[in-house]
Amino acid sequence: MAKIFQVSARAGMTRVVEPLARGLLRAGVTPNAVTVTGTVGVLVGALGFGARGDLVAGALIVTVFALTDLLDGTMARMSGGSTRFGAFLDSSMDRIADSAVFGAVAYWLATEGDHAGVAAALLCLAAGSIVSYVKARAEGLGMTSNVGIAERTERLLIVGVGGLLTGLGVPMALQIALWLLAAVSIFTVGQRMRHVYRQARQLPAPGANG
Repeated sequence: MAKIFQVSARAGMTRVVEPLARGLLRAGVTPNAVTVTGTVGVLVGALGFGARGDLVAGALIVTVFALTDLLDGTMARMSGGSTRFGAFLDSSMDRIADSAVFGAVAYWLATEGDHAGVAAALLCLAAGSIVSYVKARAEGLGMTSNVGIAERTERLLIVGVGGLLTGLGVPMALQIALWLLAAVSIFTVGQRMRHVYRQARQLPAPGANG
């Protein structure tokens, strides 16, 4: 059921993103420019607002600019596919943005004396990095690992909703979102490792003849 919802949500977003992507390409905007702009926007939302406790503005800014992760990919596909540098830039900017978001959340929770919340934020940061690393390492070994219930966009949306609700006065919403995100991120690591394990069993061992 979660997978069906995830696919439906992405299909709905695609119908919104594709016209915008076409318009930007016609205007001469490159996917790489969108990637960098999205990262800068996330940094402003996270460090300029979220870290200071302005959670509503921070969550809204981060969520809007996080969606450029779908936009630049759509633009790259429409323009003939991502370049090697484009793929490298996208991955690098994602890690910078993720570090800013969860670092800002951890910092604000620390100023509030919420040590459990800080632990959850740091766990989300670590687990999210592992989710991305498993995929990159699998692809480097000639396999795929593009599976899991908590990919990057979903992770940022979860923490964004938690921050927004907390900023609107809902008690513990951010902390609940962080622990939920930590759990689904760890589960996603397991999903991806299992997926790679199944593929690896079908491949010859390194150095094997034949």
